[in-house]
Amino acid sequence: MTDKTPVAKTATQPSRRKFLAGAAGASALAFPMIAKGQTGPISMRWQSTWPSKDIFHEYALDYAKKVNDMTGGELKIEVLPAGAVVPAFGLLDAVSKGTLDGGHGVLVYHYGKQNALALWGSGPAFGMDANMMLAWHKYGGGKELLTKLYNSIGANVVSFPYGPMPTQPLGWFKKPITKKEDFKGLKYRTVGISIDVFTGLGAAVNALPGGEIVPAMDRGLLDAAEFNNASSDKLLGFADVSKVCMLQSYHQNAEQFEIMFNKTKYDALPEKMRAIIANAVEAASADMSWKALDRYSKDYLELQKMGVKFYKTPDPVLQYQLVAYDQAAAKKAEGNALFKEIEASQKQFAERVVRWELDTVVGRRMAYNHYFAKPAAAPKKG
Repeated sequence: MTDKTPVAKTATQPSRRKFLAGAAGASALAFPMIAKGQTGPISMRWQSTWPSKDIFHEYALDYAKKVNDMTGGELKIEVLPAGAVVPAFGLLDAVSKGTLDGGHGVLVYHYGKQNALALWGSGPAFGMDANMMLAWHKYGGGKELLTKLYNSIGANVVSFPYGPMPTQPLGWFKKPITKKEDFKGLKYRTVGISIDVFTGLGAAVNALPGGEIVPAMDRGLLDAAEFNNASSDKLLGFADVSKVCMLQSYHQNAEQFEIMFNKTKYDALPEKMRAIIANAVEAASADMSWKALDRYSKDYLELQKMGVKFYKTPDPVLQYQLVAYDQAAAKKAEGNALFKEIEASQKQFAERVVRWELDTVVGRRMAYNHYFAKPAAAPKKG
């Protein structure tokens, strides 16, 4: 990805810089200072990067409610949907400068600021799933590396990755993908380092926020696109513009959400309140993963009732994704010491943890087939 990719443009548009600069100046005058012994509730205004009816925005509201309830109302977080204050890709700037007190999104949306942010979820993660990625973040050095990364770009934020996402589909297409050559010339939506992966496969890639994807497909500006899961894809209206969805992919098989606070305001909070915030992150992470299992599986069935056909991405395409990712990552690592450092840390953790899981955890396919697979019909008597 060059500096002219859509994500980088969105993150550095001159008009947005002027807007954020003005908003930051205004917020500096009205920024609520939290004095020791302050009485009365502390209010925070947040924005998510999701449409108001999306399950992802619901996850943001779930987290805010946990904090609001656990603090007994001493901290009140209000969460606005994408675009209420700034566009989805403008969240990092808005939170860093104090235009917003916090937000809910994904790290890859800031990819234009520092390519290494894509390593939190945009790629094969060396075989890790999203829960393993979060284990690396908490226990394998990822937290310290993310702090170092944000400091390197002058971001005044405190970040909490959370909420393991299941493997995301390859996406929605006009016809099934059967080989890597099917991507040649395809106008396709994705984000992060996946832009480079699918560009390597021959696609013409455009990065768009969630709410803009289906309208672009409807107008013919996109031939195909991926977003995330059955519930979000159903709500966004993918089934209205495509009836073919390819399941399983390495382009984003280990992504997670990000809860972000303006660091100045976060640091001014009482220590007890900061502890509640951190523990609420972990409670919300578990709750999100359980809710996802329930809702995604229901909407997977609903999409099939709507006429959507689901296909497994062919193994040769998956294998070539790995090759294309390695090529893209090697280019991103050139001259980017942080990218190399984060990648090395993840590889070291993944080699141990993925090996342990592969050797230890029994596969589910046999048990599923034993209990739920329909027996073959008996041959009819002549």
